[in-house]
Amino acid sequence: MIHPTAIVDPKAQLGSDVSVGAYTVIGPNVVIGDGCDIRSHVVINGPTTIGKNNTIYQFASVGEECQDKKYAGEDTRLTMGDNNIVREGCTIHRGTVQDEGLTSIGSDNLFMAYVHIAHDCRIGSHCIFANTATVAGHVYVDDFVILGGGTMVHQFCKVGAHAMSAGGSIVLRDIPAFVMASGQSASAYGLNSEGLKRRGFSPESLRALKSAYRTLYRKGLKLDDAMLELKAMDDVDGVIRTFVASIERSDRGLMR
Repeated sequence: MIHPTAIVDPKAQLGSDVSVGAYTVIGPNVVIGDGCDIRSHVVINGPTTIGKNNTIYQFASVGEECQDKKYAGEDTRLTMGDNNIVREGCTIHRGTVQDEGLTSIGSDNLFMAYVHIAHDCRIGSHCIFANTATVAGHVYVDDFVILGGGTMVHQFCKVGAHAMSAGGSIVLRDIPAFVMASGQSASAYGLNSEGLKRRGFSPESLRALKSAYRTLYRKGLKLDDAMLELKAMDDVDGVIRTFVASIERSDRGLMR
């Protein structure tokens, strides 16, 4: 399962049924779980831990040292869950000691060609990053987020669960959960309603979220006043709680 031209460091650990393609280089302190398919011309450096059944396509660079000029060779890490697809030319960097020394990626994500995930990012599960989407250092992306092609997310931004950005968006502030963003710089453009319907959100949940969105974005309220109204709303399936929590954690500034 390992091509004769591949280079696998003796200190790397590969699980069962791992396939390694031609001219791929796997460095020391790399752990790759069962059933992973590492295609040709991939470079994986460590310390990096990759879960089960991931597919990494040609010319991807995973677990490389970050591009932060403060990085001085410290022993930082990258972790990745299960069932991720990393397409051609993606770059995923390890963390820095200025944060927690960790870049982490969940499970069941699709990173299309030439996506960049910088140091110290926290990426959830079930996300789709379209071609050339770029997230700078210390960005947090929750579950079920879709970043359109060419989206650029500024460092330290947070993107809430089920949010979506249009192609070419430049995200300079935090996106609340369930919200669609678009523009340069990006602004809120309604709820990600179609995505929520596809994921089985009930009509009651969607109505509650539409009311919450109007409170935050359409009533002309100051943020503190809007938050008071949101917290007083009847919650449905926890969606208002999720929406409010994504707003409360914002420390870079909220997209409004």
